[in-house]
Amino acid sequence: MPRYTVHVRGEWLAVPCPEAQLTVGWLGREAVRRYIKNKPDNGGFASIDDVHFLVRRCKGLGLLDNEDPLEVALEDNEFVEVVIEGDAMSPDFIPSQPEGVYLYSKYREPEKYIALDGDSLTTEDLVNLGKGRYKIKLTPTAEKRVQKSREVIDSIIKEKTVVYGITTGFGKFARTVIPINKLQELQVNLVRSHSSGVGKPLIPERCRMLLALRINVLAKGYSGISLETLKQVIEMFNASCLPYVPEKGTVGASGDLAPLSHLALGLIGEGKMWSPKSGWADAKYVLEAHGLKPVILKPKEGLALINGTQMITSLGCEAVERASAIARQADIVAALTLEVLKGTTKAFDTDIHALRPHRGQIEVAFRFRSLLDSDHHPSEIAESHRFCDRVQDAYTLRCCPQVHGVVNDTIAFVKNIITTELNSATDNPMVFASRGETISGGNFHGEYPAKALDYLAIGIHELAAISERRIERLCNPSLSELPAFLVAEGGLNSGFMIAHCTAAALVSENKALCHPSSVDSLSTSAATEDHVSMGGWAARKALRVIEHVEQVLAIELLAACQGIEFLRPLKTTTPLEKVYDLVRSVVRPWIKDRFMAPDIEAAHRLLLEQKVWEVASPYIEKYRMEHIPESRPLSPTAFSLQSLRKKSTKIPESEDL
Repeated sequence: MPRYTVHVRGEWLAVPCPEAQLTVGWLGREAVRRYIKNKPDNGGFASIDDVHFLVRRCKGLGLLDNEDPLEVALEDNEFVEVVIEGDAMSPDFIPSQPEGVYLYSKYREPEKYIALDGDSLTTEDLVNLGKGRYKIKLTPTAEKRVQKSREVIDSIIKEKTVVYGITTGFGKFARTVIPINKLQELQVNLVRSHSSGVGKPLIPERCRMLLALRINVLAKGYSGISLETLKQVIEMFNASCLPYVPEKGTVGASGDLAPLSHLALGLIGEGKMWSPKSGWADAKYVLEAHGLKPVILKPKEGLALINGTQMITSLGCEAVERASAIARQADIVAALTLEVLKGTTKAFDTDIHALRPHRGQIEVAFRFRSLLDSDHHPSEIAESHRFCDRVQDAYTLRCCPQVHGVVNDTIAFVKNIITTELNSATDNPMVFASRGETISGGNFHGEYPAKALDYLAIGIHELAAISERRIERLCNPSLSELPAFLVAEGGLNSGFMIAHCTAAALVSENKALCHPSSVDSLSTSAATEDHVSMGGWAARKALRVIEHVEQVLAIELLAACQGIEFLRPLKTTTPLEKVYDLVRSVVRPWIKDRFMAPDIEAAHRLLLEQKVWEVASPYIEKYRMEHIPESRPLSPTAFSLQSLRKKSTKIPESEDL
């Protein structure tokens, strides 16, 4: 008998369909009837005849015709929503899919797998897992380690040994011994009581990263989880069944308890869960729809699922990868601005930077040389002011290698810490199978990633701070020799006047966000956990800072391309013309005032998807091969030729490089 899961006013109802010929309208009425039946006040309706409704799929929110037969309109076990007339305008209306409907169309079930062993996950791997590009499996070595670790826990239970978190309570209750027949209940109670986060749920990509990272840590074999339970969790990940995890509530020690508890709550079939098939629904229905069973926690397994720094670290991975992407592209955007402002390339001379050999500084200076006027790609704009009387440029142009360079080095430093954290066991107690014992420690403390991500926010912010000053120079006619605010008929048109204000607002907001969260600590759990990292906020605000940096640079990119319009017919270098062409493929020149926000969003999307880097990097690498001896090691921020070959962008053979 077909069955459908129906969302009515914030509740989920399982409605069996006794006859295939029944219609969508019947399903809606039956769901409303069941909803009213369960309400003491009949849900506020005198009778079911008073209810007028629409029925739509949860997947994509497409409306259904009430007269269509169910066997034609829906698949068995599909999730649908009944929207009662008048509810959608009510502040109390709870849709099945509050936001991010676009995720349905983007998600495609992956065919490839990443084998996790707990030791070799990279930041790039985790971001790709978050994007749904891979499924997960364990290596044989990891499976053996997990089994050996579980044997230690089983031995503790059998021998009735008193061990923290296994046969005792938690935190302040560590000295309370729990009877053997209550050990499973202890783990379920732990997960339920610790699921006390607040705020918006993590978007599916971030929840997928969080779950994947927890699987990787469990695969190390120091947590005591059973292989059976771990494989159940992997099946849920591979089906993209993702628990509802509020973004707020962790203090970053003892691990990210609240968010990881919400993660575990969904795995045991409680709370809410999201999948591409269902949207947000009760976890038990989502799991059932995918043919999966909730995890039944064994002793220690609740603690194994919730104790660690995976919330901080998974968000930190996204932060590091996005920071790396925008830092590379910031050099390209700044180079384009320098061309428009008729700056000199002398400040990027190799010998200058050899005297202060920070790796990031040297790499940024190199990128500027590879993009700006040279024998490889001459610039007509540069030639037009070659004999001007200007001696040197403003710091925002001249000092890009020094300012952008330290950002690159900051990212490299933070990436090293986050990569170590990705592959670290952060449980308590630790289960050492080789020694046949458990040891309590403090690896759950989030100070490492918290401090690193505070540092990342401070470092990456400077790209926005210096970019905003370059936008000012582009818009100010006394500094740029261009029309005021980069528009003709100034006064009638305002051009980039308020776009610059937006950049200034974002930079100012970043100044507050860059205050380190990890300098704060509040004692919790009755002074048992008397020093904490506040790493969850460090990770979330680092991501917000990075988003602001991307948006400021998007505004600069648009302003620089608009500046080019006033220098035509002169052309810049080949790689920078390619960047200009890319921008013009999504944003037309600014002839007169128009709605600007979509243009900023389009430029932001180019940066977010690294399109600017893709069109310019072949020229940077070609220049590198001809100017750096092969024996010389490249900066860690340099774009490798190996990864370059994987990109679709190629240098046409006919082009003069």
